[in-house]
Amino acid sequence: MAEIGLRFEVDGEIATIVLDRPGKRNAQTSATWSALARIGENLPGQVRVVVVRGEGPSFSAGLDLSMFAPGGTSGQDSLATVATLGDDGFQRRVAEYQRGFLWLRRPDIVSIAAVQGHAIGAGFQLALSCDLRIVADDVKFCMKEPALGLVPDLTGTKPLVELVGVPRAIEICLTARTVGAAEAVQLGLAEMAVPGDELAQAVQDLATALLATDRAAATATKRLLQGASGRTLEEQSAAERAEQSARVRALFASS
Repeated sequence: MAEIGLRFEVDGEIATIVLDRPGKRNAQTSATWSALARIGENLPGQVRVVVVRGEGPSFSAGLDLSMFAPGGTSGQDSLATVATLGDDGFQRRVAEYQRGFLWLRRPDIVSIAAVQGHAIGAGFQLALSCDLRIVADDVKFCMKEPALGLVPDLTGTKPLVELVGVPRAIEICLTARTVGAAEAVQLGLAEMAVPGDELAQAVQDLATALLATDRAAATATKRLLQGASGRTLEEQSAAERAEQSARVRALFASS
């Protein structure tokens, strides 16, 4: 995947996705999103933790500006071309792009974004697609799309609202301002902020702690937590009973 600036590495139960276009601050294209989707479709079964990081000083500066050019880049979509597909065709194409982000929420894995420097637009949304975010103290989150006459469409609006609430999400998006490390932790956009030279170790420590938990129990618990906001208390209680019944029966069946 070197030609599209993406590396994928697996070390036991940990997979790492590296945005690898440091000369362009890891700007993303339609090829990036297609490659992300393929990784999700072919993720090795032993993987339990997926780390997403950027090569160089930035996580991702967002959309590659070549996508705004009428001709785009060879082998990549341009927005001008996609706009000619009509409403249905356009939405189908965006749904394909979104597949590269959606799989990071799967209950059988935990995804961690290791974010340093710029995480702008699509970069911010990729970080928001992950379950957890560990950031360097130089991080700069920004939802740039409204300032460009667009909307965030790479699955970032729902997690942003769930993390910070509707009023703050409106303020962050419609001003397109920068959110730094301290505020990101305060708002719940990041679980932890560390000096840049400690980011890799902090992510490794978190991954190790996550892997210490029984996989089946972790998957069931994540599934419960993901569904909690859409259920009533009674419905969540019933979901807990169902998950626990399956876990207890499985434990005793194997003993």
